[in-house]
Amino acid sequence: MTGTRRTRFPFGVAVLLGTWGLTRLGLLLFVAKVYVFPGPDVTSDVSVIYHGWYEVLSRGFFPLHDVTWQYPPAAALAILSPGLLPFLDYPHAFFVLAFVADLVVFGLLLYAGSRSGRTLRGAWVWMIGVPLLGPTVYARYDVMVTAVAVAALLAGSRHPRVMGALTGFGAMVKVWPVLLLLGAVRRRAWAWAAMTAAGIAALFWATMPGAFAFLAFQRDRGTEVESLGALVFHVARHHGWNGRVLLNYGSVEFVGHYVDEVSTAALVLTALAFGWLLLWRLRVKRFLPHTLADAAFVAVLMFITTSRVISPQYLVWLVGIAAVCLCFRASRMLVPAVLVLVACFVTVLEFPTWFGDVVNSTWLGITLLALRNGLLVVSSVLAARELWRSTVSRPQPELPAQAAPTRETLASS
Repeated sequence: MTGTRRTRFPFGVAVLLGTWGLTRLGLLLFVAKVYVFPGPDVTSDVSVIYHGWYEVLSRGFFPLHDVTWQYPPAAALAILSPGLLPFLDYPHAFFVLAFVADLVVFGLLLYAGSRSGRTLRGAWVWMIGVPLLGPTVYARYDVMVTAVAVAALLAGSRHPRVMGALTGFGAMVKVWPVLLLLGAVRRRAWAWAAMTAAGIAALFWATMPGAFAFLAFQRDRGTEVESLGALVFHVARHHGWNGRVLLNYGSVEFVGHYVDEVSTAALVLTALAFGWLLLWRLRVKRFLPHTLADAAFVAVLMFITTSRVISPQYLVWLVGIAAVCLCFRASRMLVPAVLVLVACFVTVLEFPTWFGDVVNSTWLGITLLALRNGLLVVSSVLAARELWRSTVSRPQPELPAQAAPTRETLASS
């Protein structure tokens, strides 16, 4: 006996790893079409749209005349990335890289959760949330952007330059990671984000024509059938409204009377949400270790909920940021995060499973949308309230512990 003690592998971690592996194997089998997931084929975006963009981008041009291209210039890197695996055809190479991005997020959350004062709840949230959304996760490049965002948040206060650089890069891939800076305290994070984004923008502007054509296409988008505002038209179709549903600007949108007004109302709601976030930033009194992640979660949650478009893959962003929040034991975002997970399950029911009912505004489709969007609204309100309470409201003073009665006290009474 040498007296050395063997380190035992925690059973909970083994269960987490095993479950992650099984669920991801299932997703890969679905996108590879070994098994067919119910509903429309979610992989067509990769095999048709992404592959078409790849052919154009690989020649050094952006798809200027394709209104479905609505992404910042660095999104080209995600679309071109399957070229790194020339031994696979484009769709399968993309699915493999999406799986790798998923694995990177999971590894980061495992590492972060194993540190002092942290917890593995975040890794569990990611492990559960991704398969709840179904194979759509591996058929969109959002999981790659989420990997960048998770890495940026985990870099956090210890490495503000790294966080800033990753945030700036992420914002040039799909804009929304800029919201991660809401809770950043150090100016270095903001400075590095700005320099990185500016450098990438200048590089693409100088080398590839049409780098910013996406701005006009994004501006002209309408009300997508899965958004919060779309519920108005789903119900209105049962009361004589004669609008139509068309594939417009890369998504299924309503077209008809009052659509512009509802789209404008959604923009107003987004502006109000931004105003609340600005007020919070001005009023914040305490920056706790988990405030950076909590503020990012609230900001992205509000942005998605009030948006004119709520695509299923948007919830991947929420799952990733909620997972970072719950890596911190003191984070109060547990209930909002659980509501997001439930919303993920309802999302896979409305798309792709019963997307036909959503498009046709059946009562099943309306019910699923109302439930999913209602969960996002409630989660937004609860998350915003918890963020305000933990960082702005004055903490309630702890009452001193009541002393145990002594014999003299009892005798005198």
